[in-house]
Amino acid sequence: MSNFHPGFAISPTSDPLGFLYGADTFGPVPEMRSLAAIRGSLREPNCDGPDPVYAIAMDVGRRADETELRQRMMLFGAVSYAAGRLGSEPVRSQGHVHKISSHSGWSPPEVYEVWAGHAFIYMQERVADDPGRCFAIHAGPGDIVIVPPGWAHGTISADVDHPVAFGALCDREYRFLYDEVRKRQGLAWYARIETDGTIRWERNPKYQAPEIEIHEPGNYSGFGFDDEQPLYSQVVSNLDRFQWISNPGLAAHLWRQFQP
Repeated sequence: MSNFHPGFAISPTSDPLGFLYGADTFGPVPEMRSLAAIRGSLREPNCDGPDPVYAIAMDVGRRADETELRQRMMLFGAVSYAAGRLGSEPVRSQGHVHKISSHSGWSPPEVYEVWAGHAFIYMQERVADDPGRCFAIHAGPGDIVIVPPGWAHGTISADVDHPVAFGALCDREYRFLYDEVRKRQGLAWYARIETDGTIRWERNPKYQAPEIEIHEPGNYSGFGFDDEQPLYSQVVSNLDRFQWISNPGLAAHLWRQFQP
């Protein structure tokens, strides 16, 4: 699906959706997200689209790193999207926030890395009638995007003709919360596909949303990331530097002024 190497032996597949694991890689049988499971967050809940919509594998990595990742309460996930569209929208996730972690007292941040295709990492400050600031970050293979603690977010394909795959780094107590998103039929902005294939952003009328900001990934060097290595390689080579993933309070000064 892509020439980008994520730093360990995992390969996303599109037919069928899922992943191939190398001999030194651990990972579960992927969960398949059906179209029925995400209809409640779509602009057109009764639309047609690929089914399953995406495959998700939570807790993947090199066997040599598994014990220490568990001890540090860190977890990598992997997601593979089908190509196509969901009515007038690109293939996407339903959007979620994370449950407050019992060991940190924070709703965890999440760090995304696109492996194949192009995607928008959409995020908003909260799931409320006033969602606060709203961003859509356009990312391609190798790009890293950070979603801050407590923010609602989802991933949207930026090219309906090609499958998308990405990895995500999170607290091991990452539990997804969907109720407030579903109650409002999704997040505050929908991505709509124009007749020429371009994306137009449309407000979800169930929110009082400000304008959306759309741009490329920001500079995350303050969080310890660089552009030289895949996300997985950076993290496992210096786990102390990235302990803020499962203990977000270590980066509290960065969250206060955060710009995606």
